[in-house]
Amino acid sequence: MSTASESASISAPAPTHASETPPTFDVRNPATGETIQQVHDHSAEEAAAMVDAAQAAFLSWRDTSPRHRSEVLMSAYLGMRENAERLRDLIVAENGKSQSDAAAEVAYASEFFRWYAEEAVRSPGDYTQAPAGGVRNIVTRHPVGVAVLITPWNFPAAMATRKIGPALAAGCSVLLKPASETPLTAFAIAEILATAGVPAGVVQVAASSRASDVVTAWLADDRVRKLSFTGSTGVGRRLLAQCAERVVNTSMELGGNAPFIVTSGADIDAAVEGAMLAKFRNGGQACTAANRFYVHQDVLGEFTEKFGAKIAALSVGDPVQGADIGPVITQKAADQIRGLVQGAVDQGAVVTAQAALPAGPDSAFVAPTLLTGVPMDAEILEQEIFGPVAPVVAWTDLDAMIDLANAPEVGLSAYVYAGKLQTAMKIAERLEAGMVGVNRGIVSDPSAPFGGVKQAGIGREGGAFGMEEFTEVQYLSVDWA
Repeated sequence: MSTASESASISAPAPTHASETPPTFDVRNPATGETIQQVHDHSAEEAAAMVDAAQAAFLSWRDTSPRHRSEVLMSAYLGMRENAERLRDLIVAENGKSQSDAAAEVAYASEFFRWYAEEAVRSPGDYTQAPAGGVRNIVTRHPVGVAVLITPWNFPAAMATRKIGPALAAGCSVLLKPASETPLTAFAIAEILATAGVPAGVVQVAASSRASDVVTAWLADDRVRKLSFTGSTGVGRRLLAQCAERVVNTSMELGGNAPFIVTSGADIDAAVEGAMLAKFRNGGQACTAANRFYVHQDVLGEFTEKFGAKIAALSVGDPVQGADIGPVITQKAADQIRGLVQGAVDQGAVVTAQAALPAGPDSAFVAPTLLTGVPMDAEILEQEIFGPVAPVVAWTDLDAMIDLANAPEVGLSAYVYAGKLQTAMKIAERLEAGMVGVNRGIVSDPSAPFGGVKQAGIGREGGAFGMEEFTEVQYLSVDWA
């Protein structure tokens, strides 16, 4: 076992007393249970000290030219491409997703640095004449300041770059708190940024098993002006309450419960391919994952037969060995998912198809499962499964089905497959979701606004909107007599 290296530009300094043993926590491989590495466990005191460096770095970084920030981000993009295999292997080891999913994540994550390298030189503004005359209105944007970024374990590279990219492009310094399950990828990205020319203090990473202590220390500091959080709706509510005490600018990307709708006129082969992508990417551990399948009664048999065959053919095991589906993040999570499946069966659902599991009674592997005959009020439909389980509900009445699709308190993503594009678009526009995949099983793109409605979040990441989240609008009223 080794201990993650420390650098002033990457993380907080270790304790100053030589006699002290720096506290650490283990980062484990969810496929094997083995410890990959020991990482320094940052304290609240260390986190508070990081704000000093972040503020000093911000005052310099905000005054660098947009062109320079752009060039640094482009160098970081190239650095991620050069380190693609290393980053892929880190993600596989600490997250447990398949090699193909990890490679796709690295490619996707790197694109945020390229996109915001291009956006850095395009900060929007406005110049108008006041209607009454005699005044010119100038609207400009300034970086918001020191930004706290909190990222989850399910996409340790992409969730970091999707926040870091626009923050740096806008001129902010950042304090990144990755999930304790997957901090190694965050440290690797910070090293790539440092090599690309990001000055010391502009990007700092604090890994901690005491996330609440670290984040509370940051949010209590008046110099922290921004919080960008990706995680559960429950944690998001608590963070919003903390931010309300100082009226901190917030962006929230929270929970999802995505419906996947198949109409009677849909191309079933295309819908099945889309369903495999929407449900089983990252083993179903994605906030955008299809969570509830609403399939028209007329095509239910064909869809479930073809979908079930593909599910049963998935290989499950250690992703290092090339398995299609790796473990879920912890055994506790696996037990919760199995409990949801059993609960659905108890309510009348039927396990129609299931992939084979590797040997071993106590593990974080969950069998990819197709459930049919799921009652419309089943508990499994009311919460994020966050695992490789696909519950299917038959429908005949369009309005009733849309009411069911819109019922959850969160509206992050949704998917619609219909034979006619116009039909799919009409359904999509009635869905209470921030993003809708229309005849496709993926919605994420660096150039597009990622985010949800209702309690799925506040604000957007990606596209031009993502950079705006890290700026404040300033209006200058200029006398023009």
